[in-house]
Amino acid sequence: MIAAFPDVQVLDVTGPAEVFSQADRASARGEYAIELVTSAGEPVQASSGIRLVPDGSLERCRGPIDTLVVAGGAGVRQAAGEEWLISWLRLAARRARRVASVCTGAYFLAEAGLLDGLRATTHWASCAELARRYPGVSVEPDTIFVREGYLYTSAGVTAGMDLALAMVEEDHGRDVALAVARELVMFLRRPGGQSQFSAQLKVQLAEHVPLQELQAYILEHPEADLSVPALARRVAMSPRNFARAFAREVGMTPARFVASARIETARRLLEETSDGLEAIVAKTGLGTAESMRRLFLRHVGVAPGQYRERFSRSSGRRAV
Repeated sequence: MIAAFPDVQVLDVTGPAEVFSQADRASARGEYAIELVTSAGEPVQASSGIRLVPDGSLERCRGPIDTLVVAGGAGVRQAAGEEWLISWLRLAARRARRVASVCTGAYFLAEAGLLDGLRATTHWASCAELARRYPGVSVEPDTIFVREGYLYTSAGVTAGMDLALAMVEEDHGRDVALAVARELVMFLRRPGGQSQFSAQLKVQLAEHVPLQELQAYILEHPEADLSVPALARRVAMSPRNFARAFAREVGMTPARFVASARIETARRLLEETSDGLEAIVAKTGLGTAESMRRLFLRHVGVAPGQYRERFSRSSGRRAV
């Protein structure tokens, strides 16, 4: 059962639904009866403008529930403020084998008190707010999905498919899950966490043009001297004022932004070229092969060699 609401993110609904549907085809057992429900059983318009037609209403769902998936999206904050909906979720969770949220759907579970004292995750851009609003929840910002007993939370949007795939593996085993992953051109287990996303997506652009141009320079010249004094000189600021202004406008320190840019470039070179690690180190300013390895393990979750093996476009491997 997938619960949706006005301004839901359509992929939070259709992504997991497609994974479960493909699992039925792969297993030939037809165990997943996918049901979409909304508050009043009426169609809802997703944030993309697509209208979703439900199978029923929440209040009519009174029997046992195998898997309850709560979607996220732009309308989640308003919907999570409806007390009757939160009350329904608390009761429904007691009769469900497992309960999951996709993306910002974690706000529903947190508001219902289901995540108190537990680990959870959500879209990377909402992790800080989730932690602030619900201090009893241990938010993990760099995780694709988290399982705590019968409760599951996933990161942003497409991570809901990773979560659904993990559930398929629990239910049907690795072979069926791998067949679904191949069909949908997914990884059975996506390496790394949310930090694998590009540096350009992880941060906001600075408000002032000089800092915007400096961000572009960093992304285009990762091999250059990108120390705080060198960057401050490029924008004619003192190192101290520059560091403060950059962190305020970009949302992270210059050092963290530079590290993200260099790792992003290294990832691209590992994917698209056959360059050796020493050559990649020289092109990215990552210091040495060993320092590059440590940074990859910390920020991406796998060593450079493993990353190339899984992602290289010339390796002959299919992205599953």
